[in-house]
Amino acid sequence: MNEKPRSPWRYSKCFLLGLACLVVLIGLFYAEEDWRGWHAWNKFKHQWETKGEKFDFKDFVPPSVPDDQNFALTPIVASCYGYILDPNGHEITPRDTNVVDRLKMEVPLDRAKGIGNWQKSTMSELRSPAADVLLALSKYDPAIEELRQASKMSGSRFPLNYDNEPPAAILLPHLAALKKCTQVLQLRAIAELQNDQSDMALADVKLSLRLTDAIHTEPFLISHLVRIAMVNITLQPIWEGLARHQWSDAQLAELESELARVDFLADYEFTMRGERALGVANIDYLRRTHKFDLMSNSDNSRSSHPVQNIALHLMPNAWFYQNELAIARMHQQWILPPVDVEHQMVSPEAVRRNETAETNELSHLAFYDVFARMLFPALGPAVKRFAYGQESVNLAHTAIALERYRLAHGMLPESLDTLAPQFIGQVPHDIINGQPLHYLRTSDSQFALYSVGWNETDDDGEVVLQKGSTPNVDINQGDWVWQYPAK
Repeated sequence: MNEKPRSPWRYSKCFLLGLACLVVLIGLFYAEEDWRGWHAWNKFKHQWETKGEKFDFKDFVPPSVPDDQNFALTPIVASCYGYILDPNGHEITPRDTNVVDRLKMEVPLDRAKGIGNWQKSTMSELRSPAADVLLALSKYDPAIEELRQASKMSGSRFPLNYDNEPPAAILLPHLAALKKCTQVLQLRAIAELQNDQSDMALADVKLSLRLTDAIHTEPFLISHLVRIAMVNITLQPIWEGLARHQWSDAQLAELESELARVDFLADYEFTMRGERALGVANIDYLRRTHKFDLMSNSDNSRSSHPVQNIALHLMPNAWFYQNELAIARMHQQWILPPVDVEHQMVSPEAVRRNETAETNELSHLAFYDVFARMLFPALGPAVKRFAYGQESVNLAHTAIALERYRLAHGMLPESLDTLAPQFIGQVPHDIINGQPLHYLRTSDSQFALYSVGWNETDDDGEVVLQKGSTPNVDINQGDWVWQYPAK
């Protein structure tokens, strides 16, 4: 008996039933994954928020400053970003060509070659007489004097758009301008010292430190790396004035007061927590918009990465939540613990141990930490820069106290213990091991002062240079040293 042929409709029904089951299974998968990811992330947040941690980027936005007290809104400062940002931090497109950047300053290349390096104990040897250098820089005198008056403002908050979408595309055009201005002030102060104008040099050093302080409330790592570089630039004229015994006791007291306010270790904790919140906000932006281009707020960004954007559409929300969890957890485990702000300590051993653990974890490919693998390689080395920046300030602070003692007694002390409290409130300890800084008096006016550095080993004050035609100090090796050229 012949079987009756099956109707094509029966095959279609089977196909549609199978497709419906597949859709239901996919829906159940997404729903279960989304709940699990959301629950894990919020459980972690609640656990740490009860301990005082914050994960919302809005919690790291600097407090507002009244316009009439805001250094960043003064005409001279606003000119360095007014061509690209409006007073609310929104990008100006096209650029406003009517705005003249009066803070745009450049160190002449022929002058820059003679600037020394305190880290290598080298004095500046200007290619021209100091008076000629000051004459060449005199074109900036009006802008610098206006900037000096602006620096008397009680607060500073640059008009950055902290509500920007995406958060990673917040523009920071003021950083380069401030750093270049510091470089000009450095050369001016060095030339003024060589021209026996220590009072003018002090004024320029203080202005440089004010520029550095103007961005200390910004929650961005790049802002604070620029600050560290600016302080290092400013330490050169301080070092040269100490080496030549050009600062008076009153001037040294002012410098001591200025440097005592610098706390890069506290800045590190604030900055890395801000970067964590920024990372979470960027992933949340991806989850909500499915736009891959985090560095652009253009309406065309959705079409600029079609493959990535399709992938973002297909990703369950859970994977975004899990990436936020991965970033927050890695910060809590590896980024924050090596720095002890209360005791002013940094543990290189903890950093190395955490770097190994971080590398091992990030080496395993997983959707749950794909964004963490993109972010963490840039964050890990930051602690070393902050540690070196703070130790440099501590060395300068102690060297100032030593010079004040020498001015009072005609010779350097036998021990750092005799400096406090007359010449310094408290002698800084080595932030690497918590022990006293190493101090070696070589004559009545010469000494070596150093930290054991990142290798945590006393190398007898040896400074190690990187390889290259113009080698910088290798802060991974040797000691971190403050000393003057042999006479």
